[in-house]
Amino acid sequence: MPGSLPATAETSWPKDVGIVALEIYFPSQYVDQVELEKFDGASAGKYTIGLGQSKMGFCSDREDINSLCLTVVQHLMERNNLTYDCIGRLEVGTETIIDKSKSVKTVLMQLFEDSGNTDVEGIDTTNACYGGTAALFNAVNWVESSSWDGRYALVVAGDIAVYATGSARPTGGAGAIAMLVGPNATLVFERGLRGTHMQHAYDFYKPDMVSEYPVVDGKLSIQCYLSALDRCYSTYRKKICAQWQNEGMDKHFTLNDFGYMIFHSPYCKLVQKSLARLLLNDFISDSNPNTESGIYTGLDSFRDVKLEDTYFDRDVEKAFLKASAEIFDEKTKASLLVSRENGNMYTPSVYGCLASVLAQYSPQELAGQRIGVFSYGSGFAATLYSIKVSQDAMPGSSLDKLTSGLSDLKARLDSRKNVSPGVFADNMKLREETHHLANYIPQGSADDLFPGTWYLVRVDEKHRRYYARTSLMSDGPLQAALESVHSSTANEVLWVMCYTNPIT
Repeated sequence: MPGSLPATAETSWPKDVGIVALEIYFPSQYVDQVELEKFDGASAGKYTIGLGQSKMGFCSDREDINSLCLTVVQHLMERNNLTYDCIGRLEVGTETIIDKSKSVKTVLMQLFEDSGNTDVEGIDTTNACYGGTAALFNAVNWVESSSWDGRYALVVAGDIAVYATGSARPTGGAGAIAMLVGPNATLVFERGLRGTHMQHAYDFYKPDMVSEYPVVDGKLSIQCYLSALDRCYSTYRKKICAQWQNEGMDKHFTLNDFGYMIFHSPYCKLVQKSLARLLLNDFISDSNPNTESGIYTGLDSFRDVKLEDTYFDRDVEKAFLKASAEIFDEKTKASLLVSRENGNMYTPSVYGCLASVLAQYSPQELAGQRIGVFSYGSGFAATLYSIKVSQDAMPGSSLDKLTSGLSDLKARLDSRKNVSPGVFADNMKLREETHHLANYIPQGSADDLFPGTWYLVRVDEKHRRYYARTSLMSDGPLQAALESVHSSTANEVLWVMCYTNPIT
C-alpha cells in the first residue's frame, strides 16, 4: 500500500518518499476577469491577456484560513478512507495569519479528537508563498529521518490572497491543498535534487498587522522572482549533472529533461515568461548552440547577453517567448488550469498547478515523467526541485487512483457561482472593515458553499472562532456522510477553536 511502513523499517531507508494523495479546495464563487476589467475601468484585455487570468475565486467573511484548511483536510481523509490515527506529522504552510501565536495546525487537531491521536508533530511555516513548500520539505525530511514512526505526514497549504483596490487586485485568489506524504509514493521526490536561493528584499510583505493587504513593489517582485529562478535552475542543473556523472552519464541538463514544468503562479503570464527564461538559461549555457535550425533558430544576436541584464528586456523576452511556445504548450500550459480559473492561492499556487497536470493527463501519459517544480515566496525564498511519477499506470494503481480523484477538477471549477464585480467589491470592503473584529457574526451566506465546507459561525468577545460544516450530499464525491449543521444557534455549532482557559 502506498505510504505503508516497510517490514524492515528499523534498518532501511524509506523507499520512494513523496506525495501519496492530493486534495484541492477553492471557494464556490468567482468574479469574471472580463467583467472586472469593465468594472475597474481598465483597458480591455489588461487582466485577461496582459495577466493571462480568466476568473478569480474569492471568499466572503464566512471563510477564513482555518475553515479552508479544515475543509481540504477532511475532504482528503474522507476521499481516501483514511483514519486520523494514521497521521504522525501535520505541517501547515500559510501566510494568512489571523493569530500571532496560535497555529492553524492546532485548529486542525480538533479533527483528530475522536481518533484519540494527539501524537502528531509539526506546526505552521510562514514565508509568503514559499511556506507550503517548506512545510512539504519538512514532511519529506521527517519520513526520511530517524524520527519517522511509520505513519503518514500530512501537509496543508492554504491562503486567501486579497489586495487593496488597484492594479494588484485582479491577481488575488483563494484556496487550499492537502497532500499525504509517505514512502512507496506515486509522486516521488528525487533525492538531492533541490536548487534553492534565498535573499533579503522588500518586494512583497505584510507589515500592517490589522490589514489583510500586502505592500507590493511590482517591478522588484518580478525581478526577484526571475533572478531566483535563474539561480535555482543553475544549482539544480549542477546537482543533477553531478548525479549523472556518478552514474556514468556525461550529458547536459536542459528543459527537454523535464516531462512537465510547473511554477508558482502569481498570474499566468509570468509563468509563460518564466518557461521562456529557462530556455534562455539553456541557450546561454550551451557552448555551441545551433542558431541555424531547431529551437534556437534566429537567436544568435542574444548569444552574449547577461541574465542579470535581461529581466525587463522586451526584445529578449519576445524572442524567447516565441522560441519556447511549443515547449510551453507541451510542458506547462495545462498546469495553469486552476491558476487561470481561480487566481493566485499563494502557498498552494504551485501545487494547484500540480493538481491541474494530474487532472488533465492520463496515467499512461504521466507514468515515469519527471516534473520540475519552481516554488517562490517573496522576501524572498525559492526552490526548484523535481518529482518522478510512478511507472505503474495500470487500472487500480496508485497513479490511477490519484488522477481519478482529481478528474472532476474542471467540473468543480465550472460549477462555481459567477458573482458580479460589484458584489465582489462589496465582499472585499466587508472583509476590510471586519478583519480581526471581536464579538462578530459573519454576514455572508453559507447557503452557496460547496457541500462539506467548513465555515465561520461567529467570533466571540475573546476572539475565539466557532465553525460549522455544510451538509454532504449523499451522492456527492466524498465518501463519508456527516449530519447537517446550521449556524442559527450556538448549540448547533460544532467547533470551538480555543480553550476557555488557554495556557501560554
